[in-house]
Amino acid sequence: MSTSPARTLKGSRRLQRRRDRRSPSPQWQFLRGFLKNPVMVGSIIPSSRVLIDKMLDPVDWANTRLFVEYGPGVGTFTRPVLDRLGADATLLTIDTNPDFTSYLREQISDSRLVTVTGSAADVEKILAERSLGDADYVLSGLPFSTLPPGVGDDIAEATAKVIRPGGAFLVYQFSPKVLDFIKPHFEPIKRGFEWINVPPATLFWAYKGEPSD
Repeated sequence: MSTSPARTLKGSRRLQRRRDRRSPSPQWQFLRGFLKNPVMVGSIIPSSRVLIDKMLDPVDWANTRLFVEYGPGVGTFTRPVLDRLGADATLLTIDTNPDFTSYLREQISDSRLVTVTGSAADVEKILAERSLGDADYVLSGLPFSTLPPGVGDDIAEATAKVIRPGGAFLVYQFSPKVLDFIKPHFEPIKRGFEWINVPPATLFWAYKGEPSD
């Protein structure tokens, strides 16, 4: 017995609804990541668009060839970075949570995006293995104040080694304690604050020498 077009269409819609239910929303994926490892996720709520724009505005996008992001989560910053990044540039993300890495690979189809499951403290090795050279910018929302002892120091030191002269470490935090980690390696450090975020965040642009014109 043949199947009517209307019944076929109805069946297709039912299958799509099942797929949508199986595919977690960004909000649920983010919450699940926070509950799984709250020490490595800075907030239970993704960053606001106002914070994102303010954090990324100082970047010299025209001269950026390699942008690195620590703790991308569900891509709250990843997508805006890709929107601004040049066609021949690369965005490399590093996350300790394989669920987030898989989510980005499934949700973002962009040849400029390289996703890695690993520790930001190993950024030197990760870039070297892929022959990517020095980074122009590194972005991080990792909660330095709650990281295990020694990890924050290792990340700050490794990050300073992979950023080119004139490049910057872009950091958004809910505690100013991150200054203890980045001050020994970066100068000058510019500071801002964004109230329109939950919770309000302190922003740091930590340069490796004066930014290039």
